[in-house]
Amino acid sequence: MLKKRIIPCLDIKDGRTVKGVNFEGIRDAGDPVELARKYSDSGADELVFLDITATVEKRKTLIDLVARISEEIQIPFTVGGGIKTVEDAVALIRAGADKISVNSSAVNKPQLIRDLASELGSQCVVLAIDTKVVKSEDRVVIRGGRNVTKWRTLDWAKEGVSLGAGEILLTSMGRDGTKDGFDIGITNKIANEVGVPVIASGGAGSMPHFTNVFSMTNATGALAASVFHFGEIGIPQLKKYLKTQNISVR
Repeated sequence: MLKKRIIPCLDIKDGRTVKGVNFEGIRDAGDPVELARKYSDSGADELVFLDITATVEKRKTLIDLVARISEEIQIPFTVGGGIKTVEDAVALIRAGADKISVNSSAVNKPQLIRDLASELGSQCVVLAIDTKVVKSEDRVVIRGGRNVTKWRTLDWAKEGVSLGAGEILLTSMGRDGTKDGFDIGITNKIANEVGVPVIASGGAGSMPHFTNVFSMTNATGALAASVFHFGEIGIPQLKKYLKTQNISVR
């Protein structure tokens, strides 16, 4: 069995780490380079960097910031935000990213997933999916949750994997920043069906929430932001706790 991964997320806006609730009400959470170094040193298994306004503002991810962070950490590093072409992705890999995350751009042009997998290998391609319940149905949303797409969440996850995505980062928009716990239902549905690792995101508020997502779903990773950024949960303490719950962590 794969050991479970604890993954902090740096949501970046204007070069700073920020955090909101349901993708709104953004507040500052600190310097991303300092946070990245802290997480790498404290035992995080991976780090995710998302330039949350890159797609909305139609600009490239901050390559220089990616390069600065990559110099400070010794753990796998996934970068997303505003990646529309293979060239964008290659530039980020050269700057120090290990994996590339695509979201809105992949929905708008699914061929991008295939192109990225062909150029970089599926192991480097993470399909980030923001999911929201719309009329009692799990649907994919894009542009920071602004646009509801034609895709049912499970159908899009399967399509993305068939095109070459090697991992799914699944964010429940309704749980984002609420600290009410991960969305077990949709996480379990996706993780049971896609055949690639799934990272659960959205809703982490306590250590038992991590136990729940790992024991009640087949997710191999759990991502959180504010509980780590603001010191509510320490990663070393979380890993010790999970071991007492018979959850196999790295």
